[in-house]
Amino acid sequence: MSAVLVLEDGRVFRGEPYGAVGETFGEAVFATGMTGYQETLTDPSYRGQIVCMTAPHIGNTGVNDEDDESERIWVNGYVVRDPARRPSNWRSKRGLDEQLASQGIVGIAGVDTRALTRHLRERGAMRCGISNVDGADADELLAKVRQSPSMVGADYVADVTTRRPYVVRADGEPRFTVAAIDLGIKRNTPRSFARRGITTHVLPAYVTTQELVTLAPDGVFLSNGPGDPATTDAVVQLTKGVLDAGIPLFGICFGNQVLGRALGFGTYKLTFGHRGINQPVQDRATGKVEVTAHNHGFAVDAPLDRVSDTPYGRVEVSHVGLNDDVVEGLVCRDVPAFSVQYHPEAAAGPHDASYLFDRFVALMEERNA
Repeated sequence: MSAVLVLEDGRVFRGEPYGAVGETFGEAVFATGMTGYQETLTDPSYRGQIVCMTAPHIGNTGVNDEDDESERIWVNGYVVRDPARRPSNWRSKRGLDEQLASQGIVGIAGVDTRALTRHLRERGAMRCGISNVDGADADELLAKVRQSPSMVGADYVADVTTRRPYVVRADGEPRFTVAAIDLGIKRNTPRSFARRGITTHVLPAYVTTQELVTLAPDGVFLSNGPGDPATTDAVVQLTKGVLDAGIPLFGICFGNQVLGRALGFGTYKLTFGHRGINQPVQDRATGKVEVTAHNHGFAVDAPLDRVSDTPYGRVEVSHVGLNDDVVEGLVCRDVPAFSVQYHPEAAAGPHDASYLFDRFVALMEERNA
């Protein structure tokens, strides 16, 4: 049995079936991490995307029951070069191929992922389709790809947000309470808060400002998530309510884009985005370079060369991506709010950015002093 991957510009890659049998469509992107594929697959930020892994060997450590970042796999499809024939790790419970098949995730193996990655870097992320059914026809698949929805204008937050609030308790004596707006939150975020004595109330994305204020949190957190930030008008209004109330606010990834919009900045789609665990970012205040974990295809359009005057006072770009000068963080000088475009909670990845949770704690301490 063979499999085929077709990009919307007509480029065709052939390989072997991997995971579930069927057809799938989404935005073709590449992720550069050499490890952490289980976290990537279960990160809700990848909703709507077909992920090509640039590392050639995938599945070596199998799949365990502890490292999932959510309750399911969220990618629309999966592309690998050399899948492990047999997983080898003391924590492994099953193989990756088995896990993908059990959750209906269509994939393709044996692909020249280096060539696919170079194509996406040159042409940009684009729609694609995978078919690993008998008799799959590349021309027919291409027609379906070109009829599939674009990531621009895609609203996936409703798909990934929690349906009901839940609480993750602080480890030991609680110091603060944080309301986390679930735009596609990963499990390691509440755990990161818990280790710092913070109880986290994880709330649906469309919680009202009144419901949020009634909870009386010490801080508000805007999580990562998928889709086009231009579709998040309700969450932007909620964020404005938090800024108006003077509640300390911390956003990451999609949350950075939401805060940017609330402050009056625009957003735009990157050519091929940043995905992986080895992205260099500079903290402009200290000059320190952090190696960070990313998954974003959109960015905030804010000036790098000056302080911006916004409805909420002065705002600066706090962090910048060293590969392409993309805005990687915002800090408000007149209200207690800041954000970064990357993932300080990354489980399988660098921990250079974990200090940002402590910075958020400091904001809450200052407000409660």
